[in-house]
Amino acid sequence: MEFVDYYKVLGLGKQATEQEIKKAYRKLARKYHPDLNPNDANAKIRFQQVNEANEVLSDPIKRKQYDQYGKDWKVAEETRNRDQQPRGSYHRQREGGAGERTSGDFSDQDFSDFFQSMFGGDARGRRGNQVKYRGQDISAELHLDLKDAYTTHKQTLNVNGRNIRLTIPAGVENGQTIKIAGHGSEGINGGPNGDLYITFLITNSTRFRREGNNLSTDLELDLYTAVLGGEITLDTFVGKVKLVVKPETQNGTRVKLKGKGFPVYKKEGEFGDLFITWKIKIPTNLSEKEKELFKELAKINAHEK
Repeated sequence: MEFVDYYKVLGLGKQATEQEIKKAYRKLARKYHPDLNPNDANAKIRFQQVNEANEVLSDPIKRKQYDQYGKDWKVAEETRNRDQQPRGSYHRQREGGAGERTSGDFSDQDFSDFFQSMFGGDARGRRGNQVKYRGQDISAELHLDLKDAYTTHKQTLNVNGRNIRLTIPAGVENGQTIKIAGHGSEGINGGPNGDLYITFLITNSTRFRREGNNLSTDLELDLYTAVLGGEITLDTFVGKVKLVVKPETQNGTRVKLKGKGFPVYKKEGEFGDLFITWKIKIPTNLSEKEKELFKELAKINAHEK
């Protein structure tokens, strides 16, 4: 039979104390219990391994034999039991004639019985003062586009087969995690539910760049408007905005529209600023007349200098 490292199963070192073994066992038994992992064959196997490791390491005599003999510890255990057994006797009988089970092998029926014996009640289902355990926390991801994060809205998130209706505040940031109390896994023995932690992953399909609560973008400006001035219309998250272009605007000029940026998280009515960088576009495919006019302008400019 393949050797099982019981310390490794419980995530402990060989110097672990009795209290550390007990704590590790309770944590893992709850994590892999079949009632919390239905139809999960791997969790069932891990649950059996955890039980077997605890059965050995929580017993000082068995633990000593395990530490001393390693994979042959069971041989030493059987020898010790045989030497201590009264002459002429065999194994003890349970009421009704069934032999007492001493191995760490658990049947499906044993799972619930064993769990009850450890966390409240006993192996025959008699309930005592049950210990309440808090349910596990759950982590989930929610993908949004930048334009979705601009406004407060509702979305439905499916977590472990449950539909959870969420109100998402405007201004959430990429990578931000929020907690929804009580929406994690159910508690055990009437214990409180765990919490749900949602991390927002925000993509950007818009022309705007987000910088904290501010937005920025580059906007093309034709040469004639840059020289003479005029108006440009820009589509924003909240509709169209008219921008006044000053005459003789230079390429790379940056202007600020106060309060036209991104909403501040959980601060109703507060917004960052919107920054526009003008990118002047040089005209191409000029007609002969246009070229002559530019030449005339060049002569005028040279003469004035």
